[in-house]
Amino acid sequence: MSTELTTTPYAALPAPLVAELEAAGLEPRATYAAVVAALVEDVPDGDVTSLATIPADARGTADFGAREPGTVAGLVLAELAFRAVLGDDVEITGRVPDGTAVAAGDAVMSVAGPTRGLLTAERVALNYACHLSGVATATAAWVAALEGTAARVLDTRKTLPGLRALQKYAVRCGGGVNHRFSLSDVAMVKDNHVVAAGGVVPAFEAVRAAYPDLHVVVEVTDLDQLRALLVAGCSWVLLDNMDAATMTAAVALNAELTQGRATLEASGGLTIERAREVAATGVDYISVGALTHSVKVFDLGLDLRG
Repeated sequence: MSTELTTTPYAALPAPLVAELEAAGLEPRATYAAVVAALVEDVPDGDVTSLATIPADARGTADFGAREPGTVAGLVLAELAFRAVLGDDVEITGRVPDGTAVAAGDAVMSVAGPTRGLLTAERVALNYACHLSGVATATAAWVAALEGTAARVLDTRKTLPGLRALQKYAVRCGGGVNHRFSLSDVAMVKDNHVVAAGGVVPAFEAVRAAYPDLHVVVEVTDLDQLRALLVAGCSWVLLDNMDAATMTAAVALNAELTQGRATLEASGGLTIERAREVAATGVDYISVGALTHSVKVFDLGLDLRG
């Protein structure tokens, strides 16, 4: 009885699946490598239970079902897991697009093929789909809370190590907006940078001098810092841990000094219960680390048909 897990080569993946990953903003090779690594972690020496209980020639069909309402994401990763284990010997049908709103009881994907392989891939497929659907569902709740206002919800760099691209993809599936992806693509001056540089304006000007073509965001904690930055030409300011009255005053100050051209982002322990209160101040964005750092997994299940 063979126990070795042999995965499908990347070159053998269906071209439409690779194209779907590219269109989703996910690097196909890196994404597939992550799925394969997860399978190797889960099956270091064979799926012993399936090998012992399921005949080698058994075939079956299983359905992914939503057990609660929400927004699904990561089903493309789930398909990759089944393709990795079974290659062309698996049929995927009924996969709803990532970003689809579903109700409890909805079928979101069906898989058919060798039963052993279906169960070997099951947990990795569910781990990706449940976690990313949790991110998308949380994001969609914020989007719904902000509906009718001008504010948009942003994610942060508070992501699980190694999963940033996937979590930010799930935020997009939920209707949210991605902030910076790394310490390199956007300069964000935080409180420790301000202390080290001697003030918000010296920190802003130091970054602008060193990286003149890079987008710069600066965090402020009061209106005096905001005024100084707007006069200095900063075009994106993060309002950290301000109450609603101070944020409203910040928006008015931005209108006075720049005719509202600078982007204002609210941040710092914000909850969905306060979403509309914060949006009503007139800020452009609300950044929410909880979209990715402490999200509740979405309840998806996989059941073999009898």
